[in-house]
Amino acid sequence: MLKHLKILTFVLCVAAISFFTKIVLNQNSSYILKFLVSKGILSITEKDYYQMFKSEKITSYNISPSDVLQQGNGIFFVETTDRMEEPPLVLCSIESAARLYPDRPVVFFMKGLDDIVNVDDEKKARERFPTLSFYKNIYIFPLRMEKVFADTPLLAWYEKVDPKQEKYWTHVKADACRLALIWKYGGIYMDTDIISIRPIPEDNFVAVEDATAISNSAFGLSPHHDLMWEFMENFVQNYRGDVWGHQGPRLFTRVLNKYCGVPKFTSVDHLKCANVSYFHTERFYPIGVGSWGKYFEVWKDLPTFNNSYALHLWNYMNREGKFMMVGSNTLVEHLYQQYCPSTYESILKKVTSHH
Repeated sequence: MLKHLKILTFVLCVAAISFFTKIVLNQNSSYILKFLVSKGILSITEKDYYQMFKSEKITSYNISPSDVLQQGNGIFFVETTDRMEEPPLVLCSIESAARLYPDRPVVFFMKGLDDIVNVDDEKKARERFPTLSFYKNIYIFPLRMEKVFADTPLLAWYEKVDPKQEKYWTHVKADACRLALIWKYGGIYMDTDIISIRPIPEDNFVAVEDATAISNSAFGLSPHHDLMWEFMENFVQNYRGDVWGHQGPRLFTRVLNKYCGVPKFTSVDHLKCANVSYFHTERFYPIGVGSWGKYFEVWKDLPTFNNSYALHLWNYMNREGKFMMVGSNTLVEHLYQQYCPSTYESILKKVTSHH
């Protein structure tokens, strides 16, 4: 009798365990999944999550830059002021990248943005910019410099520097942010006045701006690249916030001078040095800084830019406040129409609604 009772008890226990396991797996699978993701045991994209739990509210699923950028192939844009109403050129730059790189995350870090806790918050942030919300590979995150600079040589500098004494503070902190972000996550950084027109074929590259300088407005490096750490160390050791470009193009130029200097090109083909590709000026700067106004002129024959991956519009030179005007037939209007059509259509609607 006792033997039969033990057998019955064992069978009931097995049945109970099986029953409760089924309930847990069916009803709390999302909880288990979230736990595994939060502990770094499981990696999952937002798309995968939506597919697995379409009927479930996902506002409790945390999302962070680390989740989005774990593949090391992000495209980065940065806003270091508190501005939240971005001008059309910024939106065009981000849209053109999202269109050109549909399989890569395009991430816009904004200093003035509230904290992003979950997927719902990130969607709301993206919806602030209707022309960008259509693109599912665009992500918008707050820029918290203490977090960005953590575990880099830049943190000690940032904690010591006095912004009130800085002549070019907006630009200097933007110079610093791009270094730390690419060091941590890897990918391509571009200024918000660069319109992407062709895919960049290299992961590790810098771009020559002119005969004497290597630019920091567009570059790409893999995560934790030795060269990026050297950039950050030099940034701090040779800091001169009172000199325009000293922490930007001059930083890149003085570090890379140790290896190759500014290379002399005999064609538009890339040159290699220190395991990095050097891009010809034509790749990003076919119209030089001294001719920046040509983007806002009418051309008899539009340039093809066949040798370019993207176009830098030199916005910091635009002190006259020139902008893309619908119907102007300028070069910049044609660029908007072709490479950021959602931004262009939005401007067109505003113009027509006022007439």
